[in-house]
Amino acid sequence: MEETKEIIVPLLPLRGLLVYPTMVLHLDVGREKSVQALEKAMVDDHLIFLTTQKDVSIDEPSEEDFYNIGTLSKVKQMLKLPNGTIRVLVEGLNRAEIIDLVEENNYYVASLKLFEDRTTKDAEDQALMRTMLEYFEQYIKISKKVSAETYASVTDIEEPGRMADIISTHLPLKLKEKQEILETLDIKKRMNLVLEIIHNEKEVVNLEKKIGQRVKKSMERTQKEYYLREQMKAIQKELGDKEGKSSEIATLTEKIEAAGMTEEVKKTALKELERYEKIPTSSAESSVIRNYIEWLISLPWTKTTEDDLNIHKAERILNKEHYGLEKVKERVLEYLAVQKLTDSLKGPILCLAGPPGVGKTSLARSIATSLNRHFVRVSLGGVRDESEIRGHRRTYVGAMPGRIIQGMKKAGTINPVFLLDEIDKMSNDFRGDPSAAMLEVLDPEQNHHFSDHYIEESYDLSKVMFIATANNLATIPGPLRDRMEIITISGYTELEKIHIAKDHLLPKQIAEHGLKKTQLQIREDGIQQIVRYYTREAGVRSLERQLATICRKTAKIIVSGKKKKVIITENNVEEFLGKRRFRYGQAELEDQVGVATGLAYTTVGGDTLQIEVSLSPGKGKLVLTGKLGDVMKESAQAAFSYIRSKADELGIDPNFHEKYDIHIHVPEGAVPKDGPSAGITMATALVSALSGKPIRKEVGMTGEITLRGRVLPIGGLKEKTLSAHRAGLTKIILPRDNEKDIDDIPESVRDDLEFVLVSHVDEVLKHALNGSAHH
Repeated sequence: MEETKEIIVPLLPLRGLLVYPTMVLHLDVGREKSVQALEKAMVDDHLIFLTTQKDVSIDEPSEEDFYNIGTLSKVKQMLKLPNGTIRVLVEGLNRAEIIDLVEENNYYVASLKLFEDRTTKDAEDQALMRTMLEYFEQYIKISKKVSAETYASVTDIEEPGRMADIISTHLPLKLKEKQEILETLDIKKRMNLVLEIIHNEKEVVNLEKKIGQRVKKSMERTQKEYYLREQMKAIQKELGDKEGKSSEIATLTEKIEAAGMTEEVKKTALKELERYEKIPTSSAESSVIRNYIEWLISLPWTKTTEDDLNIHKAERILNKEHYGLEKVKERVLEYLAVQKLTDSLKGPILCLAGPPGVGKTSLARSIATSLNRHFVRVSLGGVRDESEIRGHRRTYVGAMPGRIIQGMKKAGTINPVFLLDEIDKMSNDFRGDPSAAMLEVLDPEQNHHFSDHYIEESYDLSKVMFIATANNLATIPGPLRDRMEIITISGYTELEKIHIAKDHLLPKQIAEHGLKKTQLQIREDGIQQIVRYYTREAGVRSLERQLATICRKTAKIIVSGKKKKVIITENNVEEFLGKRRFRYGQAELEDQVGVATGLAYTTVGGDTLQIEVSLSPGKGKLVLTGKLGDVMKESAQAAFSYIRSKADELGIDPNFHEKYDIHIHVPEGAVPKDGPSAGITMATALVSALSGKPIRKEVGMTGEITLRGRVLPIGGLKEKTLSAHRAGLTKIILPRDNEKDIDDIPESVRDDLEFVLVSHVDEVLKHALNGSAHH
C-alpha cells in the first residue's frame, strides 16, 4: 500500500452504508449539511470524501461520530428529486484517512492522506486470490444468494486488493466487518481476513441448511396435521363459525385463570372447556357448555368490597334515611361492632317483619350503603318452584342458575347485602317447596358450600349479609323462621308519620314532580290532617301517594300561572284531596250496651273492631256472623260458656240461655277475621247485653279467655295500641302477661293512654262496664 499526497475535500457522512474504491453506487442525500457539502464538491472538482457514521441514529454527527478511514470518491451525476432529496451517483477512488477536520459554513472539510493499492502481485498473492475465488464459488453454490454472473465478473479482476474488496461487498456482513476490511491497508492481511470471513459464512450457511432440513422433516409431519386443521377451519367457516374456536378458547382459558375460582371449580371449568373445544359449534351441546363456562367466569369467587366499619358514619346514614326504627338500627350497629372486633363474623340473617310501607326494603338498601357493600334484591313473591332458588340441572333446555346465584352475579362481590324480598309470599306446589331450598341458603352452618343444580360446584355464601322481609310471619315455615333473626317493624305513630312526611316524603315528591322547595309548602297541621283523615295504614305508602296528589295539583296551578306558590294548611287540605276518607277520634260517640271495642292485629297494622251482641227471644242458640275464623268462633263459645257458669255472680238471669237466642256480629262481614285476641271483648259485649250495663266508649280491650275466666296473653300489642290511639280510645285493657310489651310502645302514644293489666275477666268487667244499667 503506497501513500500519496494530501488533499482537501468536503466530507459527506453516510448512514448504514459503505463505499469501497472502484465501486459505483447511488446515494440519496437529504440532510442540510450533506447537501451543502455536495454542492461545494460540484463547484470544485467533483471530489468528495465518504465516511460512515458509527451510529446510524445520530442526525447531526460531530467529528468523533465518523470512522477515520473512508473513501475519496468522485461525484458522477446529481439529480434533484421532487421530495427535496438529491440522488447522487458516486464512484469510489481511493482509501483515505482524515488528518484534519474543519467545519466551514455548516459542513465539514477534511484534509486527507490518500492510499493507493499496489498493482503488482507475487506468488503468495496469486495463491490467496485462487483460494478466495474457490471459497467464493463454494459459498455461492450453497447460499444461492449470489448469482453466477457476479462470480464471473469477480474472476476477471486482476488486482488482489480490489478482488478482496469486491468479494466482501457480496457477503452478508455487518457494517463493522466491512469497515474492518476497508481499514485493512495491507493487501495480504486483507485477503486473509476475507478468506476467514468466507469460510465462516460457509459454515453458517451449512448449519442453516441442516436446521432447515430438520425443520422440514418436522414440518412435513405437522404440515399434514396443520393442513387438515386448516381444512377443518375452512369447513367450520363455511358453516358459520366465524373466528374458528382457537382464539375463543384462548380468551376463555385466560378468563378462567383470572376468575379466582377454587381449585375444584377451576378443574371443572377447564375440563368443560376441553369438551367445548372438541364439540362442533353447530351442535346444541356446544352453546350449553359455553353458557356454563360463562356463568362460572362471571360469578364472583374472591372479589370483596372492603367493609367500611365506621360505626358513627353508619349511624349517621341510618338516622338520615330512616326516622324511628330504633331496634333495627341498633341491631345493624351491633353487627358492625362485632365485625370490627372479629373480622370474620358469618353474615347474619335478619328478617324485617312488618306491615307494607314501613320501609323494610329501603332500610335494607341503607344498611348496604352504611356498610359500603353492593346491594342486590331478589323478590320471592310468587316463587313456587324449588328450581327458581336452586337452578335447573344443565340437561334441561334453557336451564339457568337459581335466583341466588343470579343475584351473586349481579352483585359482583362475594359479600353483598342480599335482600330476599317478600319471603312470606313463597308458595309451594308439586314442583317442590322453594322455602325448603331456602333453608340451605339461610343456614350460616351450611351456606359456605351452597349447591346450585346448574353450577354444580359448591359456592360460598357465608360472607353475604342476608336480609329478608315479610309482612306476615305466620306463613313462613317454622324451620325457615328458625334460621332468621326476626326484627319486627310495626307501624309508625302519628308523630313519626308527620316527621317522615316532612323530612323524607315531601322533599322527595317535590323533586320528583319538578317543583322547587319554594313553590310548595305544607304546614305541619296540614300534614297531620292528611295523616288523620286521608290515610289509615301502618306504613307511609298511602301518605306518600296523597302528597304526590298534592304535588301534581300544585304543578298544574303553577304551570297554568294561577299562583306562584302554594301553601297548604289544615284549612285547605280538602280543596286538594277531596272529602275526608276516614273517621278519626272517638270510636263511639256514647257508651252503648252490647257493643265492645276490640283491638285487632292485621297484616297492614292494627285496627279496632266493634263487636256487637244482640238478644232476641228464643232457645239459646248462639249465632256468629261477620266472616269469623275458627279461632274467633271458639273464643265466642268459650265466652258464652264462661258467662253461663258465672251468671249469678254477674247479675244475669241464670236461665238466659233458655229465653234468648244470642247473635254475635263483627261488622265488615267481607273481611276475614281470625285470631285469639277477641275473647275478653266478646265476653264483655255478652255481659253488657245480658245485664243491660253499657260499655264505656273510651275503652279498648284485647286478650284471650279461658272457660274459667282467665285472661291469656296475645301478640301484636304495639300495633293494636297504635290503632287504639288512632281511633281515639284512652283506656286499654290488656293481659297482665303482656306487661313486658308495653316498653315497645312509642312514648308519645304511651303518655296518652291508660293501660289496665288484668288476669281475670272480673277485672275486665269492672273497668269496662258502666255501673248503672240502662234497660
